[in-house]
Amino acid sequence: MSAPISESPLASCHAALGARMIPFAGWNLPVEYTGLLAEHKATRQAAGLFDISHMGQIRVRGSGALAALESLLANDPAKLQDGEGHYSFLTNEKGGVLDDLYVYRLGSEDFLLVVNASRHREDLQTLIQAGHPNVKFLGEPGESAGLALQGPKSERILSRLLPEGTILPAKNHLIQTKIQGMTAWVARTGYTGEDGFEIFSDTESGTKIWNAILEAGKTDGLLPCGLGSRDSLRLESGFPLHGQDLSPEITPLEAGLGFFVDLSRPRPFPGRAQLEKAKKEGVSRSSIGLVGQPNQPPPRHGYPVFSGGKQIGVVTSGVPSPTLGHGIALALVTTPAPGCGQDLEFEVRGRRIPAKVSPRRFLSKK
Repeated sequence: MSAPISESPLASCHAALGARMIPFAGWNLPVEYTGLLAEHKATRQAAGLFDISHMGQIRVRGSGALAALESLLANDPAKLQDGEGHYSFLTNEKGGVLDDLYVYRLGSEDFLLVVNASRHREDLQTLIQAGHPNVKFLGEPGESAGLALQGPKSERILSRLLPEGTILPAKNHLIQTKIQGMTAWVARTGYTGEDGFEIFSDTESGTKIWNAILEAGKTDGLLPCGLGSRDSLRLESGFPLHGQDLSPEITPLEAGLGFFVDLSRPRPFPGRAQLEKAKKEGVSRSSIGLVGQPNQPPPRHGYPVFSGGKQIGVVTSGVPSPTLGHGIALALVTTPAPGCGQDLEFEVRGRRIPAKVSPRRFLSKK
């Protein structure tokens, strides 16, 4: 029997805009409105507005909240100042990634975790079952709304809706403010590689904030955007997708994300010993970037990757890049990994397609 599909708190907004909806990670979500290419281009050149209400929001509060998260997360939350956030992982005893997430420090013993939709309930249970009696882990799926306003014009658009004199947060920081009189957390983070904001509110305020942002951004070329453009935008920027580029069988070190694993602090966390060993001895697999050629089929998730006729790995994520005009992909391959510029191939229905190794970030960093 298939699991029930949840509706976003913003479902009425999507219906009013005629969005094409698909099931994703247990949610009924928009894949596109005006079209993937138009939405991708709008986000790169102006601004895009995304529904991220499916992303889980878990509040962690109480005496010992910091110590609890230090013992569970791979990136040390003790490094965070109040109002600051960073990327981190929940790992298993083998160092594999149960989930990748963002953690924000709201106060000395008060944190907000933003986790993947498909992992929300499991993450919540993992946190609760860790056995920290004075710490509360709160936030069931669907209890809050989330929006992402992304693109070079996002600050200008959002500023029109804030109280006069409001200073928006710096990158990887958040503030609590009013948007058209409605209380919301505003973080300068995102999943597109562009400047932008992620906004978290109660469900009733979510629809009002969504509509207010769309109206405020009309003259700047803002478009509502779906999952399709979100995927191409994140991959152009080299961001991983949990369940493909990261999983319980893939460690952060294999995925090339060791920078976000803090092995310098004294407190252990699940899988620390295995990750320390891998850092010292080297990993057996490594994530690389692949670029295809114009007018050739793009690499897709699951396609095998070959070097000199021998399979060395598999594509974990792949799309046609709207910005670059050819296919791009992340692939997990055996080490030693081929270097940038080396010729490889991926296989599509028995046909070998040429590709080259590239940096995992396919667009220049902004």
